[in-house]
Amino acid sequence: MSHALFSILIATVLACVGCGPLGYSGDWKGSVNQKVNQLGYRNWIVISEASFPAHSRSGTRQVIADAEVPEVLDYVLNAIERTQHVRPQVYLPREMRAVENDFAPGIDSMRERIRSSLHGHEPTELDQQSLITLLESANQSYDVLVIRTPTALPYTSVFLELQPGYWDSESEDRLRERIRRERMERLARPMP
Repeated sequence: MSHALFSILIATVLACVGCGPLGYSGDWKGSVNQKVNQLGYRNWIVISEASFPAHSRSGTRQVIADAEVPEVLDYVLNAIERTQHVRPQVYLPREMRAVENDFAPGIDSMRERIRSSLHGHEPTELDQQSLITLLESANQSYDVLVIRTPTALPYTSVFLELQPGYWDSESEDRLRERIRRERMERLARPMP
């Protein structure tokens, strides 16, 4: 291989850092802002602790942040709140509540910091494996953004399932009931 061709190959590889599913982004905040504006209903964002598994599906994007889970969570929720098209359903691993400070020093403080970073959102707690299953199921059809942090405490990942920002489940239920009623009324009418 010629020196010129080798130089072009190296330049191309370096230019693509951050392009793929496991790409590093030194500007994690810029990456989050860009991606939040692209994501919609049924997409997921995971603010993960350091040992969270890397996903290989093409719809998964990973951003590496140089901040702990609570700071990244605060930043992501602020970014979501600036949009009108989505709102988060927050999930926390149920195991986080049971981890003892004796076995994971700092977990008590981390739990409190995560709770204070939730911006008033009431989280739903599910077993971590259930959350991973939901995430994998969603990733078969929808994009997932994983923001990996250096947080080294077990079960401190926060999962955000994006919901429509301008349409809630009560409005959807009323719409579905109205459609069902109209269909039943049409079926009940005598045929001419």
